[in-house]
This record gives sequence, structure tokens and C-alpha cells, in this order.
Amino acid sequence: MITDNTICAISTPPGIGGVAVVRVSGSDAIKIVGRLFKGRHELETVAANTIHFGTIERDGQILDEVLVSVFRAPHSFTGEDVVEISTHGSLYVQRTLVSWLVESGAATAGPGEFTKRAFLNGKMSLNEAEAVADLIASDNESAHRLAMSEMRGSVSTELKKLRDKLLNITSLLELELDFADHEELEFADRKELRQLAEDIRAHLSALISSFSSGNAIKHGTPVAIVGPTNAGKSTLLNRLVGEERAIVSSVHGTTRDTIEDTAYIRGHLFRFIDTAGIRQTDNEVENIGIERSRKAADKATMVIVLHDLTAPNEPLYDWVESSKRIDVYNKVDLVEQERTNHHLCVSAKTGDLTELIDALVESVETSNNTGVVISNARHYEALVRAKEAIDRVIAGMQDGLSEELLALDLNDCLDSLAQITGEITNTEVLSNIFSRFCIGK
Repeated sequence: MITDNTICAISTPPGIGGVAVVRVSGSDAIKIVGRLFKGRHELETVAANTIHFGTIERDGQILDEVLVSVFRAPHSFTGEDVVEISTHGSLYVQRTLVSWLVESGAATAGPGEFTKRAFLNGKMSLNEAEAVADLIASDNESAHRLAMSEMRGSVSTELKKLRDKLLNITSLLELELDFADHEELEFADRKELRQLAEDIRAHLSALISSFSSGNAIKHGTPVAIVGPTNAGKSTLLNRLVGEERAIVSSVHGTTRDTIEDTAYIRGHLFRFIDTAGIRQTDNEVENIGIERSRKAADKATMVIVLHDLTAPNEPLYDWVESSKRIDVYNKVDLVEQERTNHHLCVSAKTGDLTELIDALVESVETSNNTGVVISNARHYEALVRAKEAIDRVIAGMQDGLSEELLALDLNDCLDSLAQITGEITNTEVLSNIFSRFCIGK
């Protein structure tokens, strides 16, 4: 799958800017750029990891003054010879430079082709390559931190530990298969193997469970706001997102459906969900909205239960999971002091929301600091397959299955993990992954 042709593309965002970068990679990258670059030294003679000032010109026509960065294989992002040309950000300059490079022997790069070459040339694992795309797409501090962690090998390191343990089990079982004629020989203590398999299953379960947190980091932590009608849920949503997103009215049951909007708060992306007020009613449409409120609370990572301090005898909302529940008491500006002795009292309409925001951010940061987090759906699916395989191994040990059958399931588990890192993959999977990248990366 490794190709030897030289590719080029604009690596900076499309449009006019102060500067633009055109990247060239391949065995002839330095030679091709050297045909167009005029500087103090011939480009093919310069040292690696150096930057040179000069002009891009052809047939006496100067296109632009540029800085050219030269990287030589294998010490480059792609593992090939790479040249990066920094030009002024004129659209004409960018397009003309690429056309000149193509006419000089380069091919235009496809989406993600530079990163794909980095993977194929062993510069990074497949999951680390995918983290490059996540880093480019990150639009908040949490997503950026997660992508950087994955790109620097946090997931790869965890998977290597698991694979080493699995290989230990597999090698011992397969060694017994090699000596199948000597039934008295047992290289692997079954109790130790069972414990090791249990440890692997627990580790896989933890990684699988982390996917909900990872998904929330990338797409926004879902926070449902539930409570009785007219408690101020829509007012609170509008305050949190900084705009009049939901209709506010003193009429009970105004909100009939869920309303969502996002907000960046202290480097974290939150997805706030305003829900229909919960009360006893015979209105069929309103009851549908109330049912959706419950479903939104079930799916959300956090649930703000908004109580109305001016309304006595509120329900307990004991159907909301305590682990993700934040009780907030609203309309503190309308009640006597003795009714404000709750933990978190606010005025959604005019008051300071700092204490509530502190609670939201603390909850997110606590959940994000639980170790390695999985955020990629492909990785999640592979981990689920790996756990299913190790479940079969443990069940097989309980049932006394033969070493041969246990080894088959262990290899299935190994293969699933190898698909995450790219040790086992195919052209179709690679094409699908890298087609989602931007061109030039």
C-alpha cells in the first residue's frame, strides 16, 4: 500500500490569509520543489531540518517570495522527504504554486494522504493517526487535551499492555497444543489464567465505559434541565447559553418539547437541554413532552433538577440518577431568608450563576480525570468485540473447553485490539478513515 509518488497540497485553510503553506512529500519532493525555488543554495544540497529564503519562479516569472522548510526521510512527519513552502496568502499564489508543482512532477494529495503515509511508514499507529484529525477538529480545551493525549500514545500504551497480557495467555495455551501428545504437561496454571483473563475483561470494561465521557468531550457534555412547570428552566437555559434560545412565559406548560443549545464554559463544551415542565396534566401533547423530559434526563451525563422555592410540596424526582444529579433551587430573590438554606440557590433571571457553573465544571473535570478515555466509535466497537471474545474465553475455562478452542477466542480478542492500532487492517478501512481528513493533512 506504500506508494513512492510525490504528492502536494495546500495545508492551510482555504481562503485569503497572511500566509499559506503548501506541503510536498515523497521521494522526489526536494527535487521537484528545487526546480521552482531560487535561493542562495540548491535545495537538493541543503541539510535536513533547515529553512531557506528565496523565490518561486518559472521561465523568468517570479510568483512569490517564500520560506522553504526541508525535512529528509525518515525524520519527517510522513517518514518521507518533505518540503513545506510558506507563501503569502494570495489565492492566486496558492493555486498557481500547486499547478506548477503538479506540472513539475507531483500529484495532488487526497484527503488525509500525508497522515496516511505517516501511518504506513510506521511513524504512528492508526489510532494515533485518527487523533490527528480529532486535534484539528477540536474546538474546546477538553477536546484538545483528549486529542493530544491520544496522539501522544495514551490509548496505544494501554492497548499494548492488554495485548502483552493476552499474548502471554495465548503463547502458554498454544505451547500446550504443541505437546498435545503429553497430556500430563500443563504449562499454564488454570487459576492464574482465569485471573489474568478476568483482569483483562475488567480493563476492557473500563475502556468501554469511558466512551460516554469521551463522546461528551468531543460533542458537548449533555446537561438536562428538569423540574416542574414555571420553575425557570427556560430562563436558566437562556442565561447559560447567553441568548434568548427558549421561550420564557409565566404560563404553565409553555415548553412542550426539548430545546438544545451549546455553550463553552471554562474550556469545556456543554450541551444544555431545556425540557418540558413535569406536572400532572390531561393534555396529550404536554404529556408527550413530559415523557421526553424523562428520556432526556436518562440519556444526559448531568441533570440539573431545578426546584421552585416559591412552590411548596414539590415532587422528589427520585427517578433521576443521584450520581449525575445537581439540585438547584431557583427564585431565591422572591422568598424569605429561611427558605434559602439549601446547598445551591440561584436566581436564574438576575442572579449570579457562579456556584452552579462551578458545580458543572467540577463534575466534568472529575469525570475526565479517570484515566484513559476512548472517544472514537471505531475503537469502541473493536473494544466491545474484544470483550465479547474474552467473555467467551472465561466461559470456556469454566466449562473446561480445550486449549485449541480457548486459543481461537484469545486470538479473536487480539485481532480486535490490533484493528484499533492498525496492526491488522485493510484498504477499505484505511480509505474510510482517511477520507474524513482535510486535504493537506
